Amino acid sequence: MQTELAGKVVCITGGSRGIGLSTAQAFAAEEAKVVICGRDPGNLKTAAEQIRSATGRSIDAIQADVTRVADIDRMMTQIGATHGRIDVLVNNAGTGIYKAFSDVTDEELLSGMSINFFAQFRVTQRALPLLRKSDAGSVINVSGRTAMRGNFPPGTSCTGPAKAAEVRFSIDLASELAEWRIRVNAVMPGVIETPDRFKLWESQALKMNLDASMAEEVRRRLERSVSGGKRWRLGQPEDIANVIVFLASPLAAYVNGVALMVDGGPHIKSYVSELYTQQAAIIQELAEKNSKQ
Repeated sequence: MQTELAGKVVCITGGSRGIGLSTAQAFAAEEAKVVICGRDPGNLKTAAEQIRSATGRSIDAIQADVTRVADIDRMMTQIGATHGRIDVLVNNAGTGIYKAFSDVTDEELLSGMSINFFAQFRVTQRALPLLRKSDAGSVINVSGRTAMRGNFPPGTSCTGPAKAAEVRFSIDLASELAEWRIRVNAVMPGVIETPDRFKLWESQALKMNLDASMAEEVRRRLERSVSGGKRWRLGQPEDIANVIVFLASPLAAYVNGVALMVDGGPHIKSYVSELYTQQAAIIQELAEKNSKQ
């Protein structure tokens, strides 16, 4: 099947790592004109080099914080000056806060909404003039399984509602932007194995920083638990990237206003929840292993 994405201008927020990086690489492989943004200049440079090495294609990398309106405006001005339009907008930047409801601070609540829902709203609104210049624009909002499913322990009372807002936002926009032939869909990833995020979750749950071998041991142990004992694996960033590329392409021309769960199935548990459920046993096993070394 042909995606017909060659030459299309694709903007991906949070494009320097994880799902964003895999998505950027997938679009570059389809010969699209890729623009990624992120907060860290070093990560952006590394991502651009990785994509060039893997696909032979250069991309544009713009340093921008999507929680800052001035940065968003500057990014859109730069894309407009360079490319004149946006054909595909992937709102991927986001994060998750996993804490008990009573422990969530007001700062974390505001931050969670800002990097998730507020960012998607603001970026899409400011990208709209460039999207309207496309003959068939597409917006894909990356949400998360917590938009629809609970995650306890330790709790997602802060993140879940922000992710749910992204889904509701996508449904509204699908009708409102249809006037300009702009499709809007959402993707809700489940457990996706990204090193930086897994490292953060593990350090928070286990109260220690794991070396590479210990982290691999914990992840493979929990992989069996997360899959409910079934012969399944943790999701990978490219699993989500492939879905995003499909939704952006003419192959999905009749797909609009959809929130697609991509999580391996209803039997897949939360990696974070399993970390906290098995917290005591894992800490004890790691301590015993260290004492024998």
